[in-house]
Amino acid sequence: MKILSALAGISLMIATAGSATAQRLKLIEGSLDAIQSETSLNFDFSYDNMSVGKFDKEADYVAKKTAEYNNKEDGRGDRWAKAWVDDRKDKFEPKFIELFTEYSEKSQSRNAKYTLIFKTTFTEPGFNVGVMRKNAVIDGEVWIVETANPSNIIAKISVEKALGRTFGGYDFDTGGRIMEAYADAGKALGKFVKK
Repeated sequence: MKILSALAGISLMIATAGSATAQRLKLIEGSLDAIQSETSLNFDFSYDNMSVGKFDKEADYVAKKTAEYNNKEDGRGDRWAKAWVDDRKDKFEPKFIELFTEYSEKSQSRNAKYTLIFKTTFTEPGFNVGVMRKNAVIDGEVWIVETANPSNIIAKISVEKALGRTFGGYDFDTGGRIMEAYADAGKALGKFVKK
């Protein structure tokens, strides 16, 4: 009995370690020196050319999921497709900004000298069907630009494997899982900028 308990504990640790891979941030161009003395930043988000799961084009993923849900229940897919887009402004962006401002100690201001643009390049929505689950993951690129002249790019930072996971695994909603990936990205990027 003790051996079985020990083996179960080891299996759980291995499974947890595999799913808790830390995200990677890397300054790929420019310098963050210009924003160090700034107390606020403006924020913008882009989802252009984003791939989703195994789909190279987001539109293909949305079309497939919409059709699947509509086949199960009339109108369900259409509601899901609307939430897929609405969650960006309602959940993802506010959560990213909340965690970024907390950890960078920079406030949000439309009048800030610099704008942080988070360009999501990949989204893995994950799933939770009770007995099995997969974390959401996002990848992206952050551009710090001059607000008055967005073509003046101050810095670019790559963001890889920001994980969306919730305590206790009660993340049955796609938007909730992905929101946590944006929270993870915001927190890590806030710390990265503050260094």
